[in-house]
Formats: sequence, C-alpha cells, structure tokens
Amino acid sequence: MGKIAITINGCQLSGRDGMTILDLARENNIAIPTLCHHPLLTPTGACRVCLVEDENSGRLIASCVTPIAPGMVVKTDSPRVIDARKTFIELLLAGHPDSCLVCDKGNRCELRRLASELEISRVRFKKLRHFYPLDDTNPFIERDLTKCILCGRCVRACQELQGVAAIDYAYRGFDLKPATFQDKGLAESACESCGLCVSMCPVAALSDKSTRNQGKETSKVRTVCPYCGCGCSIYLSLRDQEIIGVSPCPENSVNNGLLCVKGRFGIIEFIHHRDRLKAPLIKKDGEFVEATWDEALELVASRLKSYRAEELAVISSAKCTNEENYVAQKFARAVLGTNNVDHCARLCHAPSVAGLAQSFGSGAMTNSIDEIRDARCIFAIGTNTTEAHPIIGLEVKKAVGNGAKLIVANPREIDLVRFSHLWLKHKPGSDVALVMGMAKAIVDEGLFDQTFIDQRCENFDAFLDSLKGFDLDFVERTTGVTKEKIVEAARIYASDKPSTILYAMGITQHSHGTDNVIAIANLAMLTGNIGKPSSGVNPLRGQNNVQGACDMGALPNVYPGYQAVADGGIRGKFEAAWGGSLPPSPGLTITEMIDAAYNKKIKAIYLIGENPVLSEPDIAHATEALERLEFLVVQDIFLSETAWLADVVLPGASFAEKDGTFTNTERRVQRIRKAIEPVGDSRPDWWITCELGKRMGGKGFDFAHPSEIMEEISRLTPSYGGITYERLDNGGLQWPCPSQDHPGTPILHTERFTRGKGKFIPLEYKPPMELPDEEYPLILTTGRSLYQFHTGTMTRKVEGLNVLRREGEVEINPDDASSLGIIDGEKVKVISRRGEVVARAKVTEVSPVGVVFMTFHFAESPANLLTNPAVDPVAKIPEFKVCAVRIERM
Repeated sequence: MGKIAITINGCQLSGRDGMTILDLARENNIAIPTLCHHPLLTPTGACRVCLVEDENSGRLIASCVTPIAPGMVVKTDSPRVIDARKTFIELLLAGHPDSCLVCDKGNRCELRRLASELEISRVRFKKLRHFYPLDDTNPFIERDLTKCILCGRCVRACQELQGVAAIDYAYRGFDLKPATFQDKGLAESACESCGLCVSMCPVAALSDKSTRNQGKETSKVRTVCPYCGCGCSIYLSLRDQEIIGVSPCPENSVNNGLLCVKGRFGIIEFIHHRDRLKAPLIKKDGEFVEATWDEALELVASRLKSYRAEELAVISSAKCTNEENYVAQKFARAVLGTNNVDHCARLCHAPSVAGLAQSFGSGAMTNSIDEIRDARCIFAIGTNTTEAHPIIGLEVKKAVGNGAKLIVANPREIDLVRFSHLWLKHKPGSDVALVMGMAKAIVDEGLFDQTFIDQRCENFDAFLDSLKGFDLDFVERTTGVTKEKIVEAARIYASDKPSTILYAMGITQHSHGTDNVIAIANLAMLTGNIGKPSSGVNPLRGQNNVQGACDMGALPNVYPGYQAVADGGIRGKFEAAWGGSLPPSPGLTITEMIDAAYNKKIKAIYLIGENPVLSEPDIAHATEALERLEFLVVQDIFLSETAWLADVVLPGASFAEKDGTFTNTERRVQRIRKAIEPVGDSRPDWWITCELGKRMGGKGFDFAHPSEIMEEISRLTPSYGGITYERLDNGGLQWPCPSQDHPGTPILHTERFTRGKGKFIPLEYKPPMELPDEEYPLILTTGRSLYQFHTGTMTRKVEGLNVLRREGEVEINPDDASSLGIIDGEKVKVISRRGEVVARAKVTEVSPVGVVFMTFHFAESPANLLTNPAVDPVAKIPEFKVCAVRIERM
C-alpha cells in the first residue's frame, strides 16, 4: 500500500491510501474537533465542526469524510476555519437549552467543551428550539430530545454496531429527530437497553438513569464483567467506597468498547444491594443466627472432620475466580481426601471437555472471538448467541455485514435467524443426524479436504463407513429438515472458507451431548476448518469463569490443567507439591453427588456460589437430596434458594471486592481487580476456603494474596506456566501459555492437534431419552434470557432488569395455543412426569409447533422442576433440552 504525502499546518506528513484528513491529523496529534464523528462509526460529515481549509482549492472541507490525496495542503486552524466552526457551534447552541449548570452531562458535554474552546461567550442567532416530552419509559435510559444536536451517533451506533436499528431519523427539515418505530417510547421499541447510544451521545439527549446525581468519580478500576463467558473488560467508576458507574474498556479485543444490558446496567445494584450477606450465619432451631468468623469456621471445620472422605463433596463455582476454584479443589483433595469435586460445567459444557478431548485432545474454544468477523461462513448450531453471549452475537452480525454466510441450526426462530443465509429448523435432539447428514453430503459431493485428512487426522475409513447410517432420506425424516437444505448447508460450510462453528448448550445439554460435540469435530476435520484463522470449533461458555473453573481442576477426574487424577506420575507431582497423599480414583460428578446425597451416601457438602435448587434437573429430587444431608455449608453473596437449606452460610465477596483472574470462553486469562472493600464482614472466597484448610490441618493454604495462588497454579499447570499477574497487567493471555516468554495461543491445533492427530469418531443416531406421547404431547426445551442470568441470584436484585424481564414465561406456538384454548398472557400449568409449574403463556411463532420454551431464571416458575435428569453416559450432563410436557389452562 503506497504512501501519500500531504501538508497539514505547514508540516509534511505521510499517510496511507484510504485515510481521511482527520485520521492522519489525529495520528500525528494535530487537534481537529468533532461532534458527529466517532472512531467506531461510519463517518458522515454531518456536524461540519471538523471543517479544514484546502489551500489548493480554497474550499472548506469536512476532514472526517475527505480522503487524503497527493499534494494536498490543509490548514486546520485558519481564521476561516475558526469562524466557520464558531458559526456551526452557535447554530447548535441556538437550538439547545440553557441548562448547563443543572445538566447531568456537566463538564463531560462535548458541545459545552467546544463552545468553551472556541471562546463563544454569546450566541448571535435567535433562539429557536424544540420542546419534546421526556421519554423515561426505559428503566435505564432517559431520552431528552430537547437537547439533541442531530449528530446521528445514536442512530449509526444502533444500526452499525448493535445491529438492532431501534432508532432512526424521522420527519424532515426543522422537525427532523431520532425516533423509534412509530415514534413511541423506547420501552415499546426494539431497543435491547445495551446503553451504547448513551455512551455515544455527546450531550445529554440520552443519559443513564443509574448515574444521575452521583457526582464526579474519584477513581476508576479496570476489571472484567461477572456475567457470561465473553469476558468483557469494564471500568468501575468509584466515588470513595461506592461504585457509581460502569463503562466498557475500548482497548480490549473482546468487547472493543461495547457492552450488553447486564454488563452496563446490571452490576452496581447487586453489589450494593441491601440483601448482601454481611456476616456468617448458623442455623439454630431452624432459624439463622449471625455468628463470628471464628465461630462459623470452627463449626464447619469440626463437622467436616467428623466424616469419612467418601461421605464428603465440594461443589465449586464458575462465578468465582481461578484462584478460588484452585484452592477449592485443593481443599477437597488435600484436606478432605476426596475427588468428589465438581461445578456447574457439568450442567453446561461437560460434553465439550469430554468430546473435544477425544477428537482433538483439548476441550476448549479453538479460535478467538475477534476472528469471527472475518469468517466467510458461520455455522451456529444450538446457540442463541445474541441472548446468551451478546458481544459474540455482535461479531456474528459484523461478519454477515462483511459478506459471510450464516447458517443457523435451531428448532426456534431465534434472533440470529434474521441475519441468516439459511435456517435449519431441526427437531430438538436430532443434532447428530443433522451434522452427520451434512458430513455425508460433503463426502458424496467430494467437498472434503483430503490433504488435511491425510496429513492431520486418523480413523477416517471407520468414520466413512459410519456415514452409511446417515442416508439423507433418514436424516430428513429424523430432523425434519429437507434434503435440499442439508445439502445446501453442507456445500456452503465446505466451500465458503474459512468456516467457523459456534455452539452452546443446545448441543451439549442432551443425553447424547458428547456425541453431538464429536459430530461437530468430525465436520470441522472433514473440511480442514480447524487450526486456521476464523475457523475452528468454538463452544461458547455460559458463565464468566466456567472455562477457568474447568482449567483449575474443579472436576472429579482431573487436577488443574486436565491432568488425570488416575495417573500415578501426575498424582505424585501434586502429592509432592501439596505435601500429602491424594485419592487415586476419580470422584463423583454433581449429578452423582445429588443422587448419593439422596441415598445418604454423601452426608456433607461444602458448596460455593452455586444454586442447585434452581439449576439441577428434577429439582424436587435435588432439593430433597440436599435436605437429607447431615451437614450443608453454602458460601455465597446472597441468601440463595439453596442457602436457605444450609446449616452454615458463609458470606463471600463479589467480584468487585477482590483480586483474581477469570478465564473467558476463548481461553483468555484476565485480571479482575479489587475496587471496594467487601461489604460488611464478608470475605473473598479464596480466604474462606484457605482458613478452613488451615483449621483442618491442611498444608499450603498460607496465601496472603491471590497472586501467590497464581504462582502455584503456574508451577503445576503447564498450560498456565507463563501466566503471572505482572504479565496480565498489560492485558489478557490465552492459554496454552507455557513460559514467561510465550505470547499466548490465539488459535489451537495450528500445526498438530493436542493429541497428535485429530481422530474421526464413528457415530450412530440416538433419540432423546424422553419423547412426546399422548399424555405429554409437547417437547419442552429451556434456555436463557438476555435480561437475566443463570438462577437470578445477581440479576434479580437489579430492578431495571426485572422491569425488562420480571417473570418466567412459557413460549408456545399459536397453533398449539389455539388447540388448547390458551390466549397470550394467561397463566397456565406446565406439567411433566416430575412435577408442574405455573407460568404466563407467551404465544409466539418463535417456538415451532409441538415445542414450548422456558428460561430457568425464576424461582416462581422453576423450569427445572420439569426437566429430565437422564444423563449423557460419558459427560454425565442432564438432558435439559428435551423433555415431554403437557400444558393445561388454569
């Protein structure tokens, strides 16, 4: 790309083809003011504040939209330029309210700053203003269009970055303004309440209700969002010991200055909520009584000491830091003497670990989030990405805008379908048939990558033989997708390279979830779409640190770094490091722990940050199992539904009150940083577990800071060997990062698979464990909402999120609703073989005929009271995604 020489303010500068005058000026620290311009948005030249003088032509030109050209001579501060800028700012001020002293934007207002810099003391033009009613219908965002300067940033941001287009210009001439469809309130629009428009607004036409009248921040701390697995980097704005604002970090490659509604608006309120646990609680005569830490810890330690190792279990947490999960599994193994340690990955992505480990040797996302935008084909199967992983959803939309073909495989008409080239509307539980059918079509048409297969893979002949069981007529009958669509999808995926696969719990939460994952791995290897940029197999992790909790060995069969507990040599390494003998056999999974507690084989559980009373399948059984325990300890930040059953409750600290690391879905390890002191007498989870370890005679729990725990992790975990807090201060690192001089690994399996050669694995189709019949004629499938998170422990403390999604609903197709006499909005009973719940009906074509949908966030309508506890025989994950139900009117 050639260099272009131009002159700005007498200085000879060199720029690249395609740069604008504004780009080159800012690259060389030459100030040119702007109002409508933003580096993330398409330039429009609407405000004219960025005018510069072209000395060759004598014209004033908008620098943000004018590309540089050879020989151009530009002045950015000539008298003509300054006079023009003053005129445009004065025209804006003539239509703007004189309320600067009481405006919430204050000294952050870009219009006010420019007026001050241009020394505008009075406006020469007659005041001519609009007076619009205040729109405060949205729980988080206030719109005061009286202050709007028509810069268009909000419109472009909503369209270009968020892909929602909830607002656009309406009317003409003097009456022009940004408006929603039919000019209704924001709450009645397609707005997702992400707050991007608020952060883009240069004045106070759009403002954040939660930060109103909070005053000026005194400091700012960079940390990581505590919700989904995206791992968005955020700043917490502080005023003394109070968090008063949340903003995205633009320097982070994950979110690039963007956030979803939960990340921007769903944090402050739960951290400072009145219901936070502030002291240890001990249950006496059926009632909780506050206790001192010494009293509570001594009680827990003495009680846990009274049980044999096989009677004990530890449930760790995907919401806790890597360091906290590490000490939890170390406590289980080195102090309690048991491998009965697990966490919620068992309920979401255990098949990813089990399946991808068999095929590739590593059970994690193979590529990076920011590569998605450059894929030519995206195959999104079993993932409602815009709801569960909103920032990754934006990358998918960006890829489509760049020309990528999106194939969506989902029984429901999720939001991604709007952007798709092809929608494969397959029956719930038929994923293996669909994916293997695509593989057969690729083989039949000779679209497979023979060179990649010969050089990088093994067991191909056995796999080819297994495809005989997936004749396309059989696949069509099984999936409900026509042969023509299956063949079209196969051609696109195999031919439009690089192709990437995204999947989530729609693939994993099945009694054949491991087979689903293996089928996806087979498809990627078959076409050579692995080990290359913008390709790969990418499981999207559901919680902020579910990847890290797995990495740290909070699993019954592996130590940190997926090192097998049954391997004597590996066990010896950890015994030497931890100073004692360790149990040689794998322990129980969560689902097995629940059954063992029900049968009184497990008698005591130490549970950190999880809520199985809402997250387990068949929760009536799970609740009774927990009630049968002799001793239950729950460590959390709120008194969750599970905590009410505990004998002792220990108050943990939130993510904002401690140091540590999270590992996001793309294997990126990132620092979280302490912003405020823990509320009341709560303590970080790592401190609590270490105190228990010391009181029970454990060695190696004398950590003074989480950085010391990370040092131990890196010594014992090869994939984390080069990760230190000092290195993470400069940004995240993706494992494997084996040494201090290693840069991290954005793409796995580039030259060889972790296991050596990738293994093709033959499969056969297995139906779900429970299918509809006359008594239970409908299929229930479950999922997540954009506006709530997991079991609602944090998000349901945020009133604005409750306004946007206050209760559980059962989504039902209009045909099914009509046949049952159900009208939209009425309460109905949803009944399975395990129980019944009451929920409000939402009649919608999003759900196909015969399929109903519920989220699992709401204790008042707990979907998991209904779900089937049948498990995948390999990964032991329950079949949340398919169970038979019937619906009755109340």
